[in-house]
Amino acid sequence: MKLLSVNIGHPRLNPSKRSRLTGIDKRPVDGPVAVAAPATEGTGAVGLAGDRVHDVRGHGGADQAVYAYAREDLDFWQDELGRPLPNGVFGENLTTAGIDVNGALIGERWRVGRSLLLEVSCPRIPCATFQGWMDEAGWIKRFTRAAMPGAYLRVVEPGEIRAGDLVERVRRPCHDVTAAVAFRALTADPGLLSLLVAVEELPSYVRDVARRRSAAGR
Repeated sequence: MKLLSVNIGHPRLNPSKRSRLTGIDKRPVDGPVAVAAPATEGTGAVGLAGDRVHDVRGHGGADQAVYAYAREDLDFWQDELGRPLPNGVFGENLTTAGIDVNGALIGERWRVGRSLLLEVSCPRIPCATFQGWMDEAGWIKRFTRAAMPGAYLRVVEPGEIRAGDLVERVRRPCHDVTAAVAFRALTADPGLLSLLVAVEELPSYVRDVARRRSAAGR
């Protein structure tokens, strides 16, 4: 399991108009990149030095410090869409190889390189910016049906990373809620919502949403 690339955002006009700029255009960088937990919430701060989000409503912060997506899943979409999808195109900071990112348990921890320790926090939920960036008809519905969301990670211990670094899974929690299961619960399969309520490693706002929707029966 390793990193194929470490990707940093290049600000560009937001096609969805949710904010003036977007940082979804992520591209691989050479050399080491420092990663640390964002110091402040709601400012666009993320984990990788030199990167940020511009639409701070529901993006960025400690629970979304780093976004990982598997090259294997990009290859699936490349075949589906019939066009090249370079590393970083989904807005991911880490493009991985040999890791079932969607099958990662919420709360499992990855040692990346020598020092960085990350914890899987929640799935990525597609937004209007992602739709506009991909410029594919019905993209949000297609992405949702596939249930291959990738995973956001929080920074437990800071460190430096670079392309080629090995990734080691060092902790697996005692539950069965993966990034894909959490995604399905929050999108197309509300019958799974009750599973999320007891998963302490999920962000508190996700558990609150799961609790409210479960109580409302949806």
